[in-house]
Order: sequence, then C-alpha cells, then structure tokens
Amino acid sequence: MNIYYAPMEGITTYLYRQLHNEYFGGVDKYFTPFISVFPDHYIKKRDEREIDPANNEGMNVVPQVLANSSTEFIWIFKKLISMGYDEVNLNLGCPSGTVTAKGRGSGFLRDPDKLDTFFDEVFDSLGDEAKKLSVKTRIGYLEASEMEQLSKIYAKYPIKELTIHPRLRKQFYKGVPDMEVFEKALIESSCPVCYNGNVFTLSDYNDINQKYGYSLDNNAISNNSIQNKSNDDLKTNDIIGIYHKNTSGCTDNKISSVMLGRGIVADPSLGRQIKGGAQMTKAEFKEFRRALENMYKEHLKDSHNVHNKMKEMWFYMSQSFEGTDKYIKNILKSKSFSEYQAAVNTLEGNCEIKSGPNASPVSF
Repeated sequence: MNIYYAPMEGITTYLYRQLHNEYFGGVDKYFTPFISVFPDHYIKKRDEREIDPANNEGMNVVPQVLANSSTEFIWIFKKLISMGYDEVNLNLGCPSGTVTAKGRGSGFLRDPDKLDTFFDEVFDSLGDEAKKLSVKTRIGYLEASEMEQLSKIYAKYPIKELTIHPRLRKQFYKGVPDMEVFEKALIESSCPVCYNGNVFTLSDYNDINQKYGYSLDNNAISNNSIQNKSNDDLKTNDIIGIYHKNTSGCTDNKISSVMLGRGIVADPSLGRQIKGGAQMTKAEFKEFRRALENMYKEHLKDSHNVHNKMKEMWFYMSQSFEGTDKYIKNILKSKSFSEYQAAVNTLEGNCEIKSGPNASPVSF
C-alpha cells in the first residue's frame, strides 16, 4: 500500500517535509500545499520555493495545483513537468470559503459540466503527458448524490490516480466519511483510487486496509508480467493497474493508496508504523519538536511568527499525548515564546505518548 502525506496549508511546507522525512519517513509521496495560479501565468514566490527541486531532494514530492481555468492549469502543468516532476495533482477538495467562492477547489464541483469541459481541454492539449495528472476530490458540494455524475466525468479521462475524500464541501472536516458513496465511486473509477479521510491511528489504517487494501496473496493476480515474481520482488508499479475492479476491467475492488492528513501531523510516526516500524518515543518527539522550532527560527526570523507556527503545530501534535487538556490550553493561550516554551515543557513532563488498545481516541 502506498502511503501519502496530504497537503495541509501552512503546515506541510518544504521545511516541514524535509524534517519529517529525515526523522520519521514512512511516506511514499508528499503533496505540496496547493499552488494558486494567477492570470498572466504567475505564482507566488512562496509557491516557487515549494516546488524548487532543490528544496525537495530525497523525497517523492507531488505539486498540487488550485485552478479552474484550463489555460492556467496547462501552463503550470508544463512548467512543473519541465522541472522534473512526474505527477501534478489537481485540487478539487479544498472547502475554504475564499477558495470555493472563486469556483476552485471543491467549489469547482458545483459545475460538473464546466469541470468536464476543463478536463477535455486539458487532456486534449497535453496529449500523453496528461497521464501524469492526478486528482484529489470530495464526493460533492452539497449532496452525496453529486458523486454519481462526478464519477462518470472522472472515468472518461486517463487520470493517473484519483484520491477520494468521502465528505461534502459543507462538512469541511466534521462528521464521518461516507463509505457507501466511496465504495460506489471506487467501483466506477477507471483509474487507481487513493482513500483519504479520518485515518488517525494505526488501527484506523488497519481497518481501511483490511476492507479495501490490496493483498499480494490475492489469487486474482493474473497479469503475465508479474505472475512469476515473488511477493518480495513485486513493486507498486507492477500492480498499480490491478488494484480494483472498475470500468477499465481491473481485477478486484481495492485501493492503491491511503492519504494521511491530520493523523500524521498529530503522530509523525504514523506512516512509519504503517510500514512496520516503531511508534515514536517521547524522546524522539521532543527531538523532532526542537528541530521544528530551530528550523522555523532560522527561516521565519521573527520569534512571533515562530511562536504562532508552533502553536498551530501543537493543536495537532497534542493528540499524540494522553491527558493534555489542561496543558494544551496553556500552550495555545501563551502570549510569548518564553511562555510557550514553559507550557510545552510542562506538558511533555506530565503527559505520556498514547499507546496500546486502551489509548484515548483522537479528537479534532
């Protein structure tokens, strides 16, 4: 199973990705926070840094793009491919009001006819290169029934991989994923499907993998090119086309990948655990946390910016510890970096890393 690190605005920057990969790994692909394309073929300097290959060495990084104009998307797609990227992801999932108001992100889902035209123009213009285009989508804007038409649109095009977050835009990140709609979309897909949504722990991943994961022991493997390979020799690329039975005639209803978001920010070792590695220790967490602080001090300069950035990180990271309620409040309410440091030391000194079947559940 491929494990992906979801794009999270303001969190999964290239600085964070570098440190996470160094300390924990366990991630097959890191997706950049979305890159906005402006008229006259312009992107922000911040986004230029995100896609600079020098800032992404040693990692498999996929740039994610926010666009609803085929002209703008084609320009940035070609730019990214020329920089050496072999995949570009289209964001059709962002629920932010400032994004959806412009018909981007999940706001694009409100107009399926326009979306279909967008894909038609993009795939027609890019030819074979368009097979490097992947998509991250929600199941609709207002109603889950919208996914039926969206699935038909996605199935028309040779999309590299379709990541489905089974929530509506109006839900943002509340409620539970709609697995019934996800399963229908999985069957309808003509390309490999990645699951995204509420995978906060190793147990959550195991539940998804047990139901939808591909097993190398599956007797359905029939591709002549891989029949004679041992399980150890099989690579993802060998079996990417036979993960699930869908409109292209694949052999079983299985996903190709799982995308982790809030869960892996909370527990940076989650990907490593999924790959069979160890859960992080408190000592390891503290070393990583200090490295984050030092990195932000070096690049953000202003201590106020570092303070705010780390408070944002702690909103998620506190979920890795037991009994943080009264301690995390002091971190989030701290008014200076020195207050923040004292509150962090108190939490780390009094709380232990969650572990075992009796661990309290993650609650965002």
